[in-house]
Amino acid sequence: MKLLLDENLSDRIVYRIIDLYPDSEHVKTLALTNTDDGIIWEYAKANDFVIVSKDSDFHQRSLLYGHPPKFVYLRIGNSPTSKITQILRDNFGTISQFTDRESESILVLA
Repeated sequence: MKLLLDENLSDRIVYRIIDLYPDSEHVKTLALTNTDDGIIWEYAKANDFVIVSKDSDFHQRSLLYGHPPKFVYLRIGNSPTSKITQILRDNFGTISQFTDRESESILVLA
């Protein structure tokens, strides 16, 4: 399972979770910053990523289109990078189970 972190999250998070989520990327490293959400959505879909974001637009897109890609919605407001990293690390099992379930498109973590 590989995560695609949206631009509203720090690109430093990838290096702090790569042991659990190999091949994860940040939109910045893929030259997808300031890109329409639809393009990011299609990139994630084509490249088998799970999108991670605090952006409610991805939540709406996921409700409308379903998956792939799967979407992890971080409903945590403004939080330090360390807290976001810890949430992703602490919820590794939950995220793994979510990605394996065919019936679910969105996982909300708070």
